[in-house]
Amino acid sequence: MVTLLTDFGLSDYFVPAVKGVILTVSPGTQIIDITHEVAAQDVHSAAFTLGACYRDFPQKTVHFAVVDPGVGSSRRPIVVEARGHFFVGPDNGIFSFVYAWETSVRVFHVTNDQYFRHPVSPTFHGRDVFAPVAAHVARGVKPEQIGEQIEDYVRFEIPRPHSIEAQGVIKGRILHIDHFGNCITNFTGADLGPDAIRPSTKFYFGGREIRQFGSHFAEAADRDDLFAYPGSAGFWEIALWSGSAAKFINARRGDEIVLANPQSAITHE
Repeated sequence: MVTLLTDFGLSDYFVPAVKGVILTVSPGTQIIDITHEVAAQDVHSAAFTLGACYRDFPQKTVHFAVVDPGVGSSRRPIVVEARGHFFVGPDNGIFSFVYAWETSVRVFHVTNDQYFRHPVSPTFHGRDVFAPVAAHVARGVKPEQIGEQIEDYVRFEIPRPHSIEAQGVIKGRILHIDHFGNCITNFTGADLGPDAIRPSTKFYFGGREIRQFGSHFAEAADRDDLFAYPGSAGFWEIALWSGSAAKFINARRGDEIVLANPQSAITHE
């Protein structure tokens, strides 16, 4: 099985070309589209999306993830092996959530061009490098046959909430804004469990005070105001009933969100 995650869109030939190469190398391979609607060149969004769903696939799945502003430059093509999964894409941080969540990761710099499609276009490595490599890995080719293991792979820091003792608050960030406009924070269930919420607990976000907490949307008593709940990706999210929380307060990825008065404090720095 090969999954595809790109910023290629669906109106051009890019996605079918990639699928055609995969099927040429590995006929009969099951191909699953995660999404091709990542915003153009938005590596951070792609990294979050892949991180949120790769563990839902069976082991030995090959995840082709290509959002590649550096195509044609000196950035390296890589294969990653982690948790029995394989990941193929550019060495630009797109696998950062995998690196953060898995304790055993091996990363290989793809150099053996016998596994490429030739000639290699300098502007379409998705088709000519990553697609055939993903297909060969799906057929059972070992990453060691494709390149040498490296340790200096690119990863970006995933911000963690941190406690400001002098202010009595915990500060976090917005990691991602989804299709519905829900704002996904970097607070996890371990940071803020249901038993840590008390009547005085609140989030400060976008100039507003959020006092509504629950486990699902229908629990929002005031459906015209923001609501916090533990999302399916493992992070707390801020939502608006039948609306976009992001548009409601003009939120952006990276915005600060402050948690006040939980039952217990966390101390991530």
